Amino acid sequence: MTKAYLLDLGRCIGCQACVVACKTGNELPEGMQYIHIREQISGTFPNLVGSTDNHRCYHCADAACVSVCPTGALFKENGLTRLHRDDCSGCEYCVQSCPYEVPVMVDGRSSKCDACASTTKAGGDPWCVTTCPSRALAFGERDEIIAEAHSRIATMKTRYANAQVYGETQAGGLGVIMVLPDAPEALGLPADPD
Repeated sequence: MTKAYLLDLGRCIGCQACVVACKTGNELPEGMQYIHIREQISGTFPNLVGSTDNHRCYHCADAACVSVCPTGALFKENGLTRLHRDDCSGCEYCVQSCPYEVPVMVDGRSSKCDACASTTKAGGDPWCVTTCPSRALAFGERDEIIAEAHSRIATMKTRYANAQVYGETQAGGLGVIMVLPDAPEALGLPADPD
């Protein structure tokens, strides 16, 4: 049973509801944050294009952070990259190896999204998904998420010629399937994170 997120950047309004829900639901201490929302502007005036970068763990199937972790603190479960912070030795190998620059050190230990492990194991949705007002986020079986992403792209391509699905194959297949209104590089994502 491989789970995945859907992240539709065409629908993300940058409202920060997912950031707040994640911090509150996971009871994250001050200074710890798993989701970062940034506004991006590209182009040359007067032809500017704005977009939202919803930066988070992408739960790579072939996760570099997992493969370099000497203690097993980072591991794969149901297609998601989980973390037991108590098992972290503080070596920072995960921080150095992640192509998306996701894990950070907080109080000498690795910190990153674990896909709300306790909530999702009990059958619920991650905190960020439950609070997204624009339905830019979804969570479910990876095959169903990929199908939904392709369905959304078909609609989006009428407005954005470069719209594409990202995450289906990158880094072995991501646990966050993204609907992008533009090329990955234009949105701050590596085209080939392998």
